[in-house]
Order: sequence, then structure tokens, then C-alpha cells
Amino acid sequence: MAAAGIVLAGGRSSRMGRSKAWLDWDGTTLLDRVCGIIGAVVDGPVVVVRAPGQELPPLPEGVETAEDPVEGRGPLQGIAVGLAAVVTRAEVAFVASVDLPFLHEAYVRRVLGLLGEHAVLLPVAHGHHQPLAAAYRTALAPVVAELIAEGRSRPPDLFAAVDVHRADEAELLADPALRERDPELRALVNVNTPEEYASAKAQPR
Repeated sequence: MAAAGIVLAGGRSSRMGRSKAWLDWDGTTLLDRVCGIIGAVVDGPVVVVRAPGQELPPLPEGVETAEDPVEGRGPLQGIAVGLAAVVTRAEVAFVASVDLPFLHEAYVRRVLGLLGEHAVLLPVAHGHHQPLAAAYRTALAPVVAELIAEGRSRPPDLFAAVDVHRADEAELLADPALRERDPELRALVNVNTPEEYASAKAQPR
């Protein structure tokens, strides 16, 4: 089952005060790191979705970009753009936000592996649903586009309309490779403020 990667980089980063895609992480950018990790797992294209006119840092070789035609509609709009960009080339896609500094290959593999025949594999961890570290069938592209056209532009609007498997922490960590690599599921920690970014950089890798 061919898998693609979609990285959403077009958020406004209002709390961070600057584009999170350009944040330094161990000598590279956060966007470069996230793209590289996903690209090491999937066998299909990796696409970065950017805001209209958004400047991105250099990307790993082979990574594509897709421009969101409308700014400010939120993550479901970005997911729609990403799915449309890969729908003819992959059956499933791992979708991630750009602000996941501790993302790693074992987590990406586990989420894709749990998708099965479902439309969405939605992790539920750290007390929250995690739609931007999840797996989606690319055939959802027209469904998502229709929801947005109807004014339903939040991820829960999609989850209410399709077959979603919610994987809790226990199910995610039932995979020995993930449990050994990341028992606290730090892969899902995101950085939204300068303080969170500084705290993440100070943590052991």
C-alpha cells in the first residue's frame, strides 16, 4: 500500500512570533527534519503544504510543495490541499504539522500500520486527539474538499463523517519498537511558543 507524507507548514505561528518551519533543530530546520523523517518511512511522495506566497527553507531532495490557495482556514484546508496533491500516487498519507521536533520513524510506521481499512487513524494521546500526527486515506480528498466548501472546516467535521479508528496510548505503545524508542510518546510534543521551543531544545534527544 503506497504511502505519502504531507507536512503542513502554513500555520500563522502567531504565538511563536516567527515561522516554525525555519526554527533551528540540531543544525537544520524543523521543516527539513520532519520531512526527512517521514521521507525515510514512506515510499510515495512527500509534500509540504505552504500558505500563499510563504517562503520555505531549503527542502530535502525530492520533497515537493503545494500552495494552499486560501490563507487562514486552518488545518483541514491544508490537509485537503495535501491529499489532493498525492491522491493519484498513494493510497494513504501520514499527515504531520511542522512543529513536531521529536517525531521519529517508529511513530510514523506505527500510525501507518494501524490504519488498516479505516479512513483515518487518529491517535489520542496526552489528553488530546492528534489530527496532525495521523494517517489518512488519500481517497478522502474530495470528501474533505466538499466539507470545506460547505463551511465545515475543522478536523472534527471530517471525523464525524468518515470511518475513524482512534488509537489510544496503550494501542500505540503495544508496538515494541515504538515502546522502546519512545515510551512517553514525545513524538507528539509540539512547540507553539518561544518558551516551548527553548524547553524542547534543552531536552535530551
